Amino acid sequence: MAAQWIRNAVPKIGCVRFYSNKVHKCTLIPGDGIGPEISTAVQKIFDAAKVPIEWESVDVTPVRGPDGKFGIPQAAIDSVNRNKIGLKGPLMTPIGKGHRSLNLALRKEFNLYANVRPCRSLEGYKTLYDNVDVVTIRENTEGEYSGIEHEIVEGVVQSIKLITEEASSRVAEFAFQYAQDNNRKKVTAVHKANIMRMSDGLFLRCCREAAQKFPSIKFEEKYLDTVCLNMVQDPSQYDVLVMPNLYGDILSDMCAGLVGGLGLTPSGNIGLNGALFESVHGTAPDIAGQDKANPTALLLSAVMMLKYMGLNEHAKLIEISAYDTIKEGKHLTGDLGGSAKCSEYTNEICKKVSALAK
Repeated sequence: MAAQWIRNAVPKIGCVRFYSNKVHKCTLIPGDGIGPEISTAVQKIFDAAKVPIEWESVDVTPVRGPDGKFGIPQAAIDSVNRNKIGLKGPLMTPIGKGHRSLNLALRKEFNLYANVRPCRSLEGYKTLYDNVDVVTIRENTEGEYSGIEHEIVEGVVQSIKLITEEASSRVAEFAFQYAQDNNRKKVTAVHKANIMRMSDGLFLRCCREAAQKFPSIKFEEKYLDTVCLNMVQDPSQYDVLVMPNLYGDILSDMCAGLVGGLGLTPSGNIGLNGALFESVHGTAPDIAGQDKANPTALLLSAVMMLKYMGLNEHAKLIEISAYDTIKEGKHLTGDLGGSAKCSEYTNEICKKVSALAK
């Protein structure tokens, strides 16, 4: 069986708006490449666990808007607005003029202001580190990812980093609340205010003000480069980290690398009126349709979704089964060092779910 910390870990994520005694409708965005395969795997495991969810699958193939740029279909927007909860597989964004990142567009469309990425060492899956247990919380709507760019003169492009007090205060308070709700001891604000004194300085000030509202949580400030250095030396010195958008994108992926990669790392995007949970790895078109994909990241993101909804018993049942399967090491997919197919790995988790449910 999995370690005791797995059995007891039911982190609270944001504001729960659901009740456990009814069937919930959830938007499902299968995604591109391996997305449909891993989405099907998650659905099968949810069926085995008898999770009271009805999936509403939507297509987010970009449609051209009046401005000539491609965006999210209205039917997909309506589904998420209606259900307030969603699960999303990996999406591909073509590189080139006229194509917006659909991932970024979804976050902006639904004001998903906080990205939450727990990274924990997995019992039985050996990496260079055995003691990783950190949570990165990333401001999700602005910063360098605001998309405000223009060419000043030929060969000179300016990209604007947008930092606002409203967004910074909101994500800072979210981080401290998350730490308090989940018995975490420390929040680290990650910044480069020594260089970007106004933008990162504003973010840091908002973190300091949020810290005053949570006196039981230790607060510290660290430069981004220092955190990266320290993280690969001794990740146990960090707990919850909060940071602007670009820093969070980079640091959360680095933390995922400490525990085995993006294929094992869940992610949740929390907003004012709902949440969207997703796998953050790529679409892996080279193995799409070959039954080789690893559904773990999307499955654990779906577990985060269940915890957000208050379906904690179903979440623990699936989480324990997934971690026990990884610990045993008999049915691992190729990226985890095994030779099992996606369907075989999925079936093993389903067997464990059924056995635990009896």
